[in-house]
Amino acid sequence: MRVVVQRVKNAKCIINNNVYSEIDNGLLLLVGFTEGDNEADLAYFAKKIVKMRIFCDNLDKLNLSILDIRGKILSISQFTLYGWPYNGNRPSFTKALNYDEANLLYQKFNQLLNEMVEVKTGIFGANMQIELTNDGPLTILLDSNDIKEVYYGK
Repeated sequence: MRVVVQRVKNAKCIINNNVYSEIDNGLLLLVGFTEGDNEADLAYFAKKIVKMRIFCDNLDKLNLSILDIRGKILSISQFTLYGWPYNGNRPSFTKALNYDEANLLYQKFNQLLNEMVEVKTGIFGANMQIELTNDGPLTILLDSNDIKEVYYGK
């Protein structure tokens, strides 16, 4: 599982030239899945994301979480996070989890997040345009392989 976490002043998902969902002051998540991802990964990342102190306090220090600022999340599915661009000029997406399994994990991930903070989404598998104002810019990449190495000595 990979999640690109972007702190944003605003973000919107546009589908068929219409605004499908939008947020102000929160996080834009680009979310992708691969073989071996599981519900433990979803739970770990959901908690990590909502508790991550990446918003500024009144001293301009990164001490606040999305919960503290009462922000929102825009979660967008993005299988291309598992694109492999190193063999030739066309990326391979064979490391991305198949559509049905990835969709189930994505829906469950958003449910877990939504238990803690308001979550808006795009449409899984749709052609979407994402507009955002990255705040900072502050962008963090979370990868389930990293936590497996740290916690399970992979």
